[in-house]
Amino acid sequence: MRSIKTTLLLLFCLVSIVNSYSGSFTSTDPYPKNPKIDALNYAFKIELSDDTDEIVCELSLDIRFLASGVKNLRLDLINASKQLENKGMLVSAVSSNGKILLFKHENDVLNIQLPSPSSLNQQSTYTIIYKGVPATGLIIGKNKYGDRTFFSDNWPNKARNWLATIDHPYDKAMCEFIVTAPDHYQIISNGLKVEETNLPEGKRLTHWKQSVPIAPWLFVLGAAKFAVQYVDAFNGKSIETWVYQQDRDAGFYDFAVPTKKALEFYSNYVGPFSYEKLANIQSNSVGGGMEAASAILYGDDSVTGKRTIRWRNVIIHEIAHQWFGNSVTEYDWDDVWLSEGFATYFTLLFIEHEYGHDAFVDGLLSSKKQIEAFYDKNPDYRIIHDNLKDMHKVTSSQTYQKGSWILHMLHGVVGTENFWQGIQTYYKEFRNMNATTADFKRIMESISGQDLSSFFQQWLYKSGSLEISGNWKYESKTGEILISLDQVQTDGSIFEMPLEIGINFADGKPQQIELLQLKEKSAIFKIKVDSEPDNIILDPNLWVLMKANFKN
Repeated sequence: MRSIKTTLLLLFCLVSIVNSYSGSFTSTDPYPKNPKIDALNYAFKIELSDDTDEIVCELSLDIRFLASGVKNLRLDLINASKQLENKGMLVSAVSSNGKILLFKHENDVLNIQLPSPSSLNQQSTYTIIYKGVPATGLIIGKNKYGDRTFFSDNWPNKARNWLATIDHPYDKAMCEFIVTAPDHYQIISNGLKVEETNLPEGKRLTHWKQSVPIAPWLFVLGAAKFAVQYVDAFNGKSIETWVYQQDRDAGFYDFAVPTKKALEFYSNYVGPFSYEKLANIQSNSVGGGMEAASAILYGDDSVTGKRTIRWRNVIIHEIAHQWFGNSVTEYDWDDVWLSEGFATYFTLLFIEHEYGHDAFVDGLLSSKKQIEAFYDKNPDYRIIHDNLKDMHKVTSSQTYQKGSWILHMLHGVVGTENFWQGIQTYYKEFRNMNATTADFKRIMESISGQDLSSFFQQWLYKSGSLEISGNWKYESKTGEILISLDQVQTDGSIFEMPLEIGINFADGKPQQIELLQLKEKSAIFKIKVDSEPDNIILDPNLWVLMKANFKN
């Protein structure tokens, strides 16, 4: 996917604007959302060539107006410019029902003047003709074997470099790619292939149609000389592998697992898989993985023929995204943890299910190291952004790894049964729609019966890190353990968290688990025991993200 995502996933090795605290935000959303307009379907007729990097596009766009009186349709599309070395798109015509419409294409925005103000629930189709050389978003060049290829790279808001869209996660739509290209290319995209026709002059037309609404960053296009394997089926939906023809044997071997098992796990524990197929695709537009809906892109080097743990876990992560990020999509980039934190944690949950608890713990500890290293350099960073303006900063290790840990801690706070019921309810309510952190919080509170305001506030809306210093001693006269715990983080914050302790005894008695409630800077806890403990362990089941110095 994105460069930072690639780095983080490789290190991992196991790998809203609307929310309950939005009143504390003072800046203005930099993206001009228009809730009165809903894109229903984008049908891109695109011509690709071996003679030039210029693409020619005719877009048929279906719009539904959610209010009356709308006079203007705004789309994102990067202008051709000298700053981009004359790359970018040039619009030549816009029409609707055969009528030419006035438009302005400037400052990377295409504004279309509607022939008359909209009426409520009006549906209209607009045709936009443009061409140009993409500055990015569609990577045209040679793969590692020197073969010319075309691969999309839309994350997070680069689709506008070659696709005229409402390029923001809040507006989800169906899409079609009707691609005319030299016939030595095979074409892959979202959804199902509905046509493949050989044309005169050595060309071929391929039509893919995605019938489930998705955000524009998830639109995908790949054109290459592929080897294609129809590996299996899941609930009647095709599982496919698309790799460079030179990597046929190794690629078919690598991608055969664990795709189906991951699809089964998430379907059983979260909810139904939303899309028409699942294709794993080797590409040269990403370094790690890019979770495009129903058609996941992986980097050039993803094929090793060895089924490495590293790439196995990238596959699991990107499949988890089909539920979180793709089907349930954050309404705004400020809530990107709903995509990346969820996918990272649900990768670990599948790893635990399939490969054991020790592998799960290894993943948590690996994430913890990355969180601490990032915090040391960025102590003021918080998970929920404040109307993020720089898309280069949309993700960090905190979005992935700390977001994952926050879900894990929530899992511990509400309990396993409530956690899974909450996840299933959240997915059912927002499947193929958009959600905010406030939506997720509301559902988890409803299911658990707990007020989670402090939990969400301290972990998501504030910076900071929990650090504990403490000691314990045994009082033989009273048969009690006295546990002293101090929160020693230096930023002035005080965390409220349940914290387990494990009491071990020398005589072979089973470990005694007690639950303490952290809510003050310093506290002393008294616990009755039947005999003198041999040792006491803070957080024996690894439920809390913290640094701890605890001794007798």
